[in-house]
Amino acid sequence: MSCSVGTRLEGVGAYVLIPVFGALAAAGVGAAGVTGSALFDFALNPRSERSVMARLRAGEAEGFDSEAAASDPRRFEARRWFEESKQGVQIEASDGGSLRGWLLPAEGIRASDDGRALESLDGATGEPRGRVFGILCHGYSGRPSDLCIEAQIAHSFGITVLAPAARGHERNDDRYVTMGWCDANDLLGWIDLIRAFDPAARIVLYGVSMGGAEVMMASGLALPPNVRCIVEDCGYTSVWDEFSVQIGMQLKLPAVPLLNAASAVCRARAGYGFKEASAERRLRRAAVPMLFIHGSEDRFVPFWMLDRLYDACASPVKEKLIIEGAGHGLSSTVDPDRYWGAVGSFLQRYLF
Repeated sequence: MSCSVGTRLEGVGAYVLIPVFGALAAAGVGAAGVTGSALFDFALNPRSERSVMARLRAGEAEGFDSEAAASDPRRFEARRWFEESKQGVQIEASDGGSLRGWLLPAEGIRASDDGRALESLDGATGEPRGRVFGILCHGYSGRPSDLCIEAQIAHSFGITVLAPAARGHERNDDRYVTMGWCDANDLLGWIDLIRAFDPAARIVLYGVSMGGAEVMMASGLALPPNVRCIVEDCGYTSVWDEFSVQIGMQLKLPAVPLLNAASAVCRARAGYGFKEASAERRLRRAAVPMLFIHGSEDRFVPFWMLDRLYDACASPVKEKLIIEGAGHGLSSTVDPDRYWGAVGSFLQRYLF
């Protein structure tokens, strides 16, 4: 299971973190069990009043998308399009219950009334037509509509977009945040939803930040041949690594004792540990074409993670795009022509 805490801390800011952990930091390692539980609730439990999610809902903090919105004039129109076009969809989670997301259909496709299937307006559901789909995965503390620009551009390419909400987020906030780790397994269910509609569908997985980690974590799973390629933007190597960066940078605490405690709490409550939630390890089993994107000035998912991930990737086809001067999650805003030129070229070769 995996999703990135650090990815959204850039927007949330240290002023949210310090009041939660300031008193505990003074207690040192002896309070590791307490601070581990506090870190879990803060970062991964949307039902906790102390959590990032609760603070966002209460308007006490801003998410990463606020920065992106301020710097990209296309976002207002793209978000309006997203809200007007979206149709609700849902699947059964492998561990029980429902997971929800949004469909932004290309012409001739719609979601069923209950959202549990895709339908063709010409009655061709279940016929292998080879339609093109993109599954777009958002970042930590975000929502599917954060990728409204990406969804609108994909739609302009003729791609039907499926935008699931990650565990612990938006329509799925009754679950713990899993930092992309469980979400990667959930992608298999979303892929099956598409394949039931079109067994010959061609699919790209795309994710930014925590979503980038999610699609990399999915790369090492038993993906069906429908998944033709994966594009990841500023994903992290592992939950352990990303939390280590944030604890050192934001809290000025020794990472290891706190992370050991928080990881133990996470394993007991959410079923996974921070070290096992590793995109880097999953990439060693990747087989589909991969495009890795990172901004050179990213401090929250540090730029050095890009080479670690790229080098770990076992796919015989892998490419790397560095956007100079871009901070976290801002590569497509800093240099949209180069960004979308590279993504479009990659998709033309491996998806269409």
